[in-house]
Amino acid sequence: MENQKIRNIAIIAHVDHGKTSLVNEMLKQGGVFRDNQVVMDRVMDSNAIERERGITILAKNAALKYKDYKINVIDTPGHADFGGEVERVLKMADGVLLVVDAYEGPMPQTRFVLEKALELNLKVIVVINKIDRTDARCAEVADEVLELLISLNATDEQIDSPIIYCSARQGIASYSMKEKGVSLQPLFETIIKHISAPHGDQDKSLQMLVSSTEHSDYVGKMAIGKIERGIVKVGQNIVIVDFFNDHPVVKSKVTAIYQFDGLKKEQVVEAVAGDIVCVAGAPTVGIGDTLCDINTPEALAFVKISEPSVEMTFLVNDSPFAGTEGRYVTSRHLKERLEREAIKDLSLKVYETSSTEAFRVCGRGEMHLSILIENMRRDGYEFQVSQPKVLYKLIDGVKNEPIDRLVVDVPEDSVGTVIQEMGSRKGELLHLTPIGSRMRMEFKVPSRGLFGYKSKFLTDTKGEGVMNSIHYGFEPYKGDIDRRHSGSLVAFEAGDSVVYGMYNAQERGNLFIKAGVPVYMGMVVGGNPKGEDLVVNVCKKKALSNMRSSASDDSLRLTPPVEMSLEECLEFIADDEYLEVTPKNLRIRKKILDNTLRYKAANKIQID
Repeated sequence: MENQKIRNIAIIAHVDHGKTSLVNEMLKQGGVFRDNQVVMDRVMDSNAIERERGITILAKNAALKYKDYKINVIDTPGHADFGGEVERVLKMADGVLLVVDAYEGPMPQTRFVLEKALELNLKVIVVINKIDRTDARCAEVADEVLELLISLNATDEQIDSPIIYCSARQGIASYSMKEKGVSLQPLFETIIKHISAPHGDQDKSLQMLVSSTEHSDYVGKMAIGKIERGIVKVGQNIVIVDFFNDHPVVKSKVTAIYQFDGLKKEQVVEAVAGDIVCVAGAPTVGIGDTLCDINTPEALAFVKISEPSVEMTFLVNDSPFAGTEGRYVTSRHLKERLEREAIKDLSLKVYETSSTEAFRVCGRGEMHLSILIENMRRDGYEFQVSQPKVLYKLIDGVKNEPIDRLVVDVPEDSVGTVIQEMGSRKGELLHLTPIGSRMRMEFKVPSRGLFGYKSKFLTDTKGEGVMNSIHYGFEPYKGDIDRRHSGSLVAFEAGDSVVYGMYNAQERGNLFIKAGVPVYMGMVVGGNPKGEDLVVNVCKKKALSNMRSSASDDSLRLTPPVEMSLEECLEFIADDEYLEVTPKNLRIRKKILDNTLRYKAANKIQID
């Protein structure tokens, strides 16, 4: 039995190929907003960090009406580090819109998300977006998508997927690149005709796979997923079946049901097979669980989420400034927050260590973990993190490391510089293809070889290069790679930084702080391009005498400090350093703060 008037689709693509902009226009033309309503760009990116960075981090649900059909839309992240979000929500969809940039064509994440969709046997509609670009390559990109489908062993039906040519920004779509569309009607019609209605027998017992969870201040925890069969009603007794832990069963009762209506949720008394709903009344439910009729507790198989490849240590802050800026500072607070995040994000793994003050946190990449750190500091947490490291695997007794597929688009005069830098990072060039006036290079490179490379890459390409990477697999260890070529300028003593001391210190390297900033011994106040750590006294004041006066300091000119973002701090820190994270500041510090003890430890001098 099919619910003929429902279509469930997920929108998948590489980062910045226009998924969220397309959803915006689909909602506008689907009657979600009033004609005179002011609608901001990327309305689905509701999270503050998403709007600041211009990327989608969390998968989100919405629904629109077209004619007498209801189309449930799932907007997914495009960045490789948030691929786990894509993997888990695809179980709710019956088909996907594969959005591809009309100039860039299929990129690493395009291949990843398409492969996951094909594994679930979902129907595909190819949307070639940004056809209004002056450098659009619509015909070539269409061929590249076809080649990608063939290389992923798609079925004949999937290879014959319809192609829609679209400009999400203008809100137009057409069946041919030669036509100029006037609205998204061709896209809506293709969704109705090509994507199957959801299957599910309404007369059988309830079965609903939980693909996401959400918290409401009114009804508590809500399970979000597609009803595979049966009917769910308010007041119905249900059981929660855990697929991952040998199917333990927990009894519960449905207290509220919500269906998606535009960007909002509409409360209903019942919902039937095929619809995507939010169900309240199951406080212990988790992602991957199945909500079942109380008499037939049968679990549905959940998709296997790809393993993490990067780890960091999260520690309680023990610097001299500990507890002065954060609201949550204890190990209990830290543990509870990390465990709560791991329940929501299946790509994140949290492990206890031999110390009660530290926790191992494993994720899909540097950005994945940096978003977690940023969210925690905005919530008032204060803690420290170590240098990001890759996770190694022992395969047949051989040490293997994660390998990334890196794709870069650079000007022609930057090709040699990039290839040379990749060589020093154990990268292997796979393809070199001209695209317009630029060159596209594809490398196979160890994941650890990309740590700290983004800023170097932008410098090498004069800011014109674009780089994207995705996990490729595991291969035998490639050998040592010099991760950082610069050293640190370390504060000699505690106090407030002053112009006189900083003026002398800036000759040694680039400073990270301004005058009048509190510092402590062992805090990193700058970088030394010569590659070795130097102790500098930024708190040193000028000795006054009859011949000297403090007013002469006004003539000293300081170079503006280097203000580093969270990602840049994570790229910079060395193995013997921590990043101190508070709601107000980011400080890099040495693990051993005392300069004498650190020198002795580095030179293995016995301490009496």
